[in-house]
Amino acid sequence: MSNNFLHETLTVEEARQISPLNLAFIGDGVYELYIRDYILKNHKKMSAHKLHLNAISYVKASAQSDIIKDLEDNLTDEEIGIYKRGRNAKSPTVPKNADVREYRNATGLEALVGFLYLTDQKERLEELMCKMIESRKNDIK
Repeated sequence: MSNNFLHETLTVEEARQISPLNLAFIGDGVYELYIRDYILKNHKKMSAHKLHLNAISYVKASAQSDIIKDLEDNLTDEEIGIYKRGRNAKSPTVPKNADVREYRNATGLEALVGFLYLTDQKERLEELMCKMIESRKNDIK
């Protein structure tokens, strides 16, 4: 069995064909992995419970909504378009701990992360992730 599927990159056009909610699906996992990686590497002696609580301060919908507002001026036109497609996608559910506006903004952010990841725009993804982390850095306790 070949493992090439683990390294398959989509073209920008192929990624644009994917539903924004599906982009957000993959973006959610990628975003959380970057956040967990950052928190663990910078707080090695913190308990797993505290690491988890700090990760929540980055991954909850209200935090992601604030982050995308801080980041919007740094996005290209294409990235804004992907974000807006994700934000405007009609999700069948809304989490109990988020209002609809925050949840939609968070979905847009995750769609953008998913798009950059799937199109192998790693440098750009890491540049934006650094800005996202920087915007919430003071929330780590």
